Amino acid sequence: MVVRSGKNEDGFFGFKGLIREHKGNGKKIFLLAGNDLKKIYKGAVLGPFWAIVKPIFTLSILWFAFYIGLRASGDIVHNGVPYGRFAFMLTGYVPWFFISEGIIKGARSIRTNKQYVTKISFPVSNIMTFTMLSMLYVHLILLIIMVVALLIMGIKPTLYSLQIIWYLPLMFMFFLALSWTTATFVAFSKDFENIINSIMTGLFWLSGVMWDTAGLKSDTLRHVMYFNPINYFANGYRRCFLYNESIFADPKELIIFLAEFVFVVLLGGFNYRRLRKILPDVL
Repeated sequence: MVVRSGKNEDGFFGFKGLIREHKGNGKKIFLLAGNDLKKIYKGAVLGPFWAIVKPIFTLSILWFAFYIGLRASGDIVHNGVPYGRFAFMLTGYVPWFFISEGIIKGARSIRTNKQYVTKISFPVSNIMTFTMLSMLYVHLILLIIMVVALLIMGIKPTLYSLQIIWYLPLMFMFFLALSWTTATFVAFSKDFENIINSIMTGLFWLSGVMWDTAGLKSDTLRHVMYFNPINYFANGYRRCFLYNESIFADPKELIIFLAEFVFVVLLGGFNYRRLRKILPDVL
């Protein structure tokens, strides 16, 4: 059974309940995050190392395609400055891998770990947290690999690279808050999980992972892309490691994203508070 709390105790958006469920569970969450990776690759000789094999393999293929196969087609030009296609793709793909895994596994987290809901007394919101944290471990390794790869290409870190301390925690919190909604919905119906899986390819190509959305000729389309949070983080990583631009380089994009962030957090807290009490019966 889960801890049952009244509406007044949790607040309308459920933040009091979320904070209470995490209070004093820090060590347990970090331990479960590590165990989550081990569980996924249980029985494999290399264990959790396989978590970075898939993105590295994909990056190797993309390196061959963009650095060798498409080399003659020229560089990506952003604000009049040319950038190598592989460097451009790399700084977009690394956050994308965390985002895509965060959306999919975050949505599955409660159903995948339903034993914590039905068999033992465990704060349900902690499930989403340790699931996202386990993917953050992998992301940090890929981030280091990305920096090394950029160094090999002659692109050195600058003071702008320190802006990662803004983008990385914000990316983690945004998709954690999103999982408060998606994980509870998927726990009720696998149809919602199928919807998420079916739109992931579209999200990849409609976001600025592989192409520069700032280069769109249509002002309307460029402004529409401001509402894509994936695009915000892809651009953010490039501002840190490629463009050497400030977080405030595009104020409109920043303001729209922060509004979306607040909305996702409020919606996630509200949905979690509303649905968590009946999760044991559903699962």
